[in-house]
Amino acid sequence: MAFEKRLWQNGYRFVAGVDEVGRGPLAGPVLACAVIFPVNFFIPAVRDSKKLSAGKRSELSGLLRNACSGLGIGQASPAEIDEYNIRQAVMIAMQRAVSKISGQPDFILVDGKDCPDFPVPARAIVRGDEKSFTIAAASIIAKVLRDRIMQSFHYYYPGYAFDCNKGYGTARHVAALKELGPTPLHRRSFIQHIFTEQEYRYDYCFK
Repeated sequence: MAFEKRLWQNGYRFVAGVDEVGRGPLAGPVLACAVIFPVNFFIPAVRDSKKLSAGKRSELSGLLRNACSGLGIGQASPAEIDEYNIRQAVMIAMQRAVSKISGQPDFILVDGKDCPDFPVPARAIVRGDEKSFTIAAASIIAKVLRDRIMQSFHYYYPGYAFDCNKGYGTARHVAALKELGPTPLHRRSFIQHIFTEQEYRYDYCFK
């Protein structure tokens, strides 16, 4: 809580933490969460979402959503990732998340090296989900929500095992891509290397 406490002491009362998930998968959106908690709110078990089991993430996500005083979710689609590149898509998703918070934050803590353009002061923290409670909380909420979104896509595209891989490039997922071709959920800029140029251009692009 060191970052949050310093900001509260300097007069910032509504500190938002922002993090994203889905930077690396072959399919699905990149999703960002922005969250604000009451001053001094803290749950000791909260940490980087990648260090928690799926069950613990789900439990904590419910607690955090119930306790927060502001919450916003933003996404960038696979098509936007292909158009802008993944870094810019992450910035877009974060901006959308902050814009949807009920109540304006007066300072924003962001996981990563760079901050998007926000209407209020912000600070980027490398490995922020390990150093800031509020960023870690955002990472948990974002991870749980994106996983649920990808699980729901499994029913539309059952051949890709999205319920298991959440869009990441597992061996089963890559094998399904080669057999079935990409869906509208797939990031064309991420999967081109999987196919030969002729396969990608003629067999899959126009499905």
